[in-house]
Amino acid sequence: MFDEVSGRYDLLNGVLSLGQDRTWRAALARAVPEDAHTVLDLCTGSGVSLGGLRRPGRLVIGADVSLGMLAVAAARMEPTGWAPRLVCADGFRLPLRDDSLDGVTIAFGIRNMRPLADALAELARVLRSGGTLAVLEAAAPAPGPFAPLHRLYLRRVVPLAGRISRDASAYAYLSRSIFAFGPGPEFEAALERAGFARVAHRRFMFGATHLWVARLAPGGDQNVAPAEPGIVQNARVARRSGVNLPSGGGPAAAEWRAWTGVQL
Repeated sequence: MFDEVSGRYDLLNGVLSLGQDRTWRAALARAVPEDAHTVLDLCTGSGVSLGGLRRPGRLVIGADVSLGMLAVAAARMEPTGWAPRLVCADGFRLPLRDDSLDGVTIAFGIRNMRPLADALAELARVLRSGGTLAVLEAAAPAPGPFAPLHRLYLRRVVPLAGRISRDASAYAYLSRSIFAFGPGPEFEAALERAGFARVAHRRFMFGATHLWVARLAPGGDQNVAPAEPGIVQNARVARRSGVNLPSGGGPAAAEWRAWTGVQL
């Protein structure tokens, strides 16, 4: 589905957010501590959030399950002369070593990751103790004066925009997934169960979009099963339009080792 909408994704999202999505993504990037050396942007999509994470000496990794989206991200980065690592990867089986990241950002992607507990457990595995998780997500209407307008927007405006763009099924899914995600408290409870401590919570556009910032508490990942060694140790890297394609088997590539195990 995301491959199919990759070419029009940014334009329509800008329209649906009334032009605010880039401002929200900037706030997401600022939530990552300046001294974070290694940062993953999970569900990076077309790479809109990557530029905000750029810092001198920082390793930025953009991961997504959609090759179509990653191809757009690679094309976006090419004129800048900056090359974050782009990798096609399953968010539930990230090709990263335990305790290898200082920060993780996710913009409008966590609601698509189910079971949520498994997704958060994987993030707890790859984050170092005290590492930052920043999540930007659209949420279902919460009780309040703006709830009726919010529901109308999700049930009527979003699907209408999808029909206009000839991506009706994708944007109907968008609306359904936001309602399924809920207004936020369930996500906050899931964060706590996964060993994260909430640091900050901001609401944008009358609560239509939320930014959660949390840190992995010491020992927060102690009950997380370790990753299968083959995912990293036996990975190899192929190149396709600037995107890294990990696959099982074969010798480990030097380039792969350099950024999946940055402490080596």
